[in-house]
Amino acid sequence: MKILFVHQNFPGQFPHLAPALAARGHQVLALTDEKNQRPSPVATMRYKAPDPVETNSAFGRSYAGHAERGYLAARAARALRDRHGFTPDIIIGHTGWGETLFLQEIWPKAKLLVYAELLYRTRGHDVGFDPEFQADTDEARMMALARSAHLIQGIFQADAAISPTRYQADSFPPELRARITVIHDGIDTARVCPNPAAHLTLPGGQVLRAGDEVLSYVSRSLEPYRGFHVFMRALPEVLAARPQAQVVVVGAEGVSYGNAPKDGGSWKARMLAELGDRLDLSRVHFLGRVAYPDYLSLIQLAKVHCYLTYPFVLSWSLTEALSAGGYVVASDTEPVRELIRDGENSRLVSFFDVPALSAALIRGLAGDPDADRLRAAARRTILDGYDLHRHSLPRQIAWVESHAPMG
Repeated sequence: MKILFVHQNFPGQFPHLAPALAARGHQVLALTDEKNQRPSPVATMRYKAPDPVETNSAFGRSYAGHAERGYLAARAARALRDRHGFTPDIIIGHTGWGETLFLQEIWPKAKLLVYAELLYRTRGHDVGFDPEFQADTDEARMMALARSAHLIQGIFQADAAISPTRYQADSFPPELRARITVIHDGIDTARVCPNPAAHLTLPGGQVLRAGDEVLSYVSRSLEPYRGFHVFMRALPEVLAARPQAQVVVVGAEGVSYGNAPKDGGSWKARMLAELGDRLDLSRVHFLGRVAYPDYLSLIQLAKVHCYLTYPFVLSWSLTEALSAGGYVVASDTEPVRELIRDGENSRLVSFFDVPALSAALIRGLAGDPDADRLRAAARRTILDGYDLHRHSLPRQIAWVESHAPMG
């Protein structure tokens, strides 16, 4: 078959699936944004990056921007068809940025398979979950609906869809949910595994090793969606109770989800200002974004790993921390509950309960007598249901090939 992947940040969620399909003899090509410089595992073409869309309507801005990206992707697809004679049997794309919206107008006979990451909901989930930073207003709910338009259209047009967790698939209405198969992206458990020799050198030269009293927190960006404010508020008590503890925070100061602070600056700056001298900054190390080997060493050596999230998309950092045999303290939110059972393979605490989070982190750093059992069960969770080569990738390949054209 001829298979075209479309993703503005390719390989995105497809770093294993695309080359695996190529290895099985399929002709695989990728189409991505011209600004994307990530290494590609397959032959790649690029489309023109969209300019910002000007519109007076805040409610229409999201769809207009995604439709413009969809048009530019379709224009590049037309060039592939007309100049290079490429006609895919299957198109695989992510609905999040609008790239798949018009591709079947270029190739009407191609099967369209999409990655359905999440549909915004108007009450009690990523919108309206945290009253401190999310006003539960009519306008906020309307905006969530407006931001969902291209996502709904993307699933409606697709022949089938895939989602990494049940919670994320269930965010779509029943009519669309019926098209979605739940298959996690998969974790390379041979690489992401326990490592008693793991170590990490901090910028100041201090070397942290497995067995040290290290608390890790990882997020793409340091922001409320991933509970950064809750984590920071828990630290003064943790540092006071554990004078040898070192805290390592990985993540950029920008915003990936939600909004920046209303008064400007970053959430990191805001939390540091709020906590003031209650925080011993000599033992809290902000590393920004780090290379993957350093990140992997951190989650392997950490005595405790903290993962907090609104009800939203699941982070790879949680599944990888579990695969590394980490002692994880996580928020009792969806979709975390799909992986973690409190006291069986990790610890869960209420997202908003700062004292409970502090107590759970202190318990882990002090040496929870159940730590070895929890660590082993955490890794077993990933081995048994989320392993890339034994579970996820074979199911993804079968899902794609099941949509091969007849005859």
